Amino acid sequence: MNTEKVTARRLTAEEISGLGPQDAIFVSAGMSGLPLDCYAPAFLTEPGKNFEGGSFAARTVFGEEVHVLPDNAEEAGIWIADKAGEEIEVLQSAGVLLNLALFVPSGNKESLESLYSAARDAFGAGVVQRWSEEVVAVPDVKVDLYEEPARARKNANNQNRDRRALDIYPTRVRFLEPSEGWKFIVEPHKEIVDDTPTI
Repeated sequence: MNTEKVTARRLTAEEISGLGPQDAIFVSAGMSGLPLDCYAPAFLTEPGKNFEGGSFAARTVFGEEVHVLPDNAEEAGIWIADKAGEEIEVLQSAGVLLNLALFVPSGNKESLESLYSAARDAFGAGVVQRWSEEVVAVPDVKVDLYEEPARARKNANNQNRDRRALDIYPTRVRFLEPSEGWKFIVEPHKEIVDDTPTI
């Protein structure tokens, strides 16, 4: 585990009530039922004054949401950096988890294994892991992807369309998300033909 020592002090529920989501705090680093005897950098999910019942919700920089009763002596509590405090162990980010969707032309088991081996050679055998694998046959067809306002007027022309991506494979569309208030329109790909006369 990659940790560093940080000088911090434990906060009371009253002190936490004065904090906001922008204030950096430390909470227990335990995640998904895995207890860890250290802390993780975090932020309150909403201003401390909004919480009732003495329980506070915080989200760690690793995406875990934790609920803390700061005045409960049996819990790790919520801490804030303070030079006059005591040393605690804080878990550091050691890397980035990538969720990749890879397209392998004429993909077969041998080509996937060679791709996996090349990644392990580049980053280290203990670093690259396959958490889940879904093999999907991709048709040799491309589509055009547009965005339109989600509540467009009927009989409106296509002036509001925003070409989001060209020459995209249909299976990739499901990994994309439209902009807020917009929806995707998928159409068969049309080559752009330039009819401008040339001399």
